[in-house]
Amino acid sequence: MTIHGRGAQSANVPTRFGLATREADGDWLDACEDIDGPGPKLRTSVTQEHPRSILTFNRSPDIPFDRSVNAYRGCEHGCIYCYARPSHAYHDLSPGLDFETKLFAKPDAAKLLREALAKPAYTPAPIAMGTNTDPYQPIEARYRITRSVLELCLELRHPVTITTKSARVLDDLDLLVELARHNLTAVGVSVTSLDPRLSGVLEPRASAPAKRLEALGRLVTAGVTAHVSIAPVIPSITDQHLEGILQEAAERGVRSASWIMLRLPHEVAPLFREWLDTHFPDRADKVMSIVHSVREGRDNDPRFFTRMKPKGVWADLVRNRFRVACRKYGIGKAEVDLDCTQFRKPGRGGQLDLFQA
Repeated sequence: MTIHGRGAQSANVPTRFGLATREADGDWLDACEDIDGPGPKLRTSVTQEHPRSILTFNRSPDIPFDRSVNAYRGCEHGCIYCYARPSHAYHDLSPGLDFETKLFAKPDAAKLLREALAKPAYTPAPIAMGTNTDPYQPIEARYRITRSVLELCLELRHPVTITTKSARVLDDLDLLVELARHNLTAVGVSVTSLDPRLSGVLEPRASAPAKRLEALGRLVTAGVTAHVSIAPVIPSITDQHLEGILQEAAERGVRSASWIMLRLPHEVAPLFREWLDTHFPDRADKVMSIVHSVREGRDNDPRFFTRMKPKGVWADLVRNRFRVACRKYGIGKAEVDLDCTQFRKPGRGGQLDLFQA
């Protein structure tokens, strides 16, 4: 039975932590919908989380940032390929349906970030948002946590970057324009295909491709540095749209682009296979064969540097197509150099502020 409106097709996926799973069984399953009607619709729940810190640092040598803020855990967009899905297993929740239906919001994010930036030893560098789950997933319309973080960054003149698959980024266009005016922000919008029906099963609750491209155009027109990311490229599923995405982005004034080959870490691999068997059974074996060909026979290559650089004939083909299309449409690499010199360290409150210069 296909689960409509969600990316994952089940919650029961093997995990590294041996979480208990339940599986319905019995001869009645084949006829249960005819007898009892469709099952209850999956609902999204949100739990408020109150962590002690919000600014996360990393030492990964192959990514262009060393710190990030994630306002949410889990993501209602439901992108089946999302590399953040395995993080839900740490909470005894499924990287499958739980990841996109049982969400966590961090309403104190801006307050915690202010405290982190006020520490005497803190030195500024761009904060990345959208590195784990999308800062503009649907619940942002209610919680506005991403907006509160951007307001703080504008107040303190702290550089911040955003990666999203949502046109909801335009809800904060006023803040982004002001940040851009001070060279404090850049926005990357990920577009995987130009087919809304494909997007509807691949990333069911993300903005439609046309809306993402429109958002890119409006960002550029407003003076915000905007970047298109074709991520991920899924062989024999989305790769046919590569040149078209670059052309559409270029026509809207976008001048930088990147691409990432599909990665299937940990529990994402069985979830993706299940998705292929449900939606593309005719080419499931072909897709996985190509994935293995670019990852040295594995579902995923976790090693630094090589994880972002697939190998083999198929990978070279996509790489060359991307380069040719970028030259054709006047698109270059993303080279963002945000200004860290304007940062104004916040006061720590109370009489301590009297001792600050």
